Amino acid sequence: MTQIILIRPGSTDYDQEQRIQGDLDVPLNRQGNREVAKLIRELGGLPIVAVYAPPCEPAYQTAQSLAGALDVKCRKLDRMKNLNHGLWQGMRINEVRRKYPRAYRQWQEQPQSVQPPEGETLEQAARRIETAVAKLLKKHKEGMIALVLPEPMASLVRSHLDHGELGDLWKATLGHGHWELCDVRPPVVA
Repeated sequence: MTQIILIRPGSTDYDQEQRIQGDLDVPLNRQGNREVAKLIRELGGLPIVAVYAPPCEPAYQTAQSLAGALDVKCRKLDRMKNLNHGLWQGMRINEVRRKYPRAYRQWQEQPQSVQPPEGETLEQAARRIETAVAKLLKKHKEGMIALVLPEPMASLVRSHLDHGELGDLWKATLGHGHWELCDVRPPVVA
């Protein structure tokens, strides 16, 4: 059986300012580096065989640090790049709530029905995820792998793996430097 450790990258200045990062490259800040050090301590004893991350800077920085500490390979997954939030990228969450009140509420209640202006939908991102996860599971039929993903991609992968709900994606953006273990259920593998 394959197990996936789903890891949220360390935080950035955008995160602390409650800005929507999307697929912008923003480096880890001091707090983010402390969160990565904590992740390394917590995950150091687990039998992780590989670490994967999209090319965005905070996720890949986190993944490289973890892989280096575990002495395993770190690989980029372009298909797992974060959701393109279009014109929302760089905006504070409160600005989105004020300028796009209906879309903000929909993002909380039915995020699948929202497409940020000039951005992509969760459904488009989910298709990328399904393809990437299928390739990973084909390559790693057994063992434990780590995926370092920003939000909302981490929530999309978790939902895909456990066939569950997405939850509140605005709140999910606050979980930097956290991880969870996901057992892969058979329908995902098929």
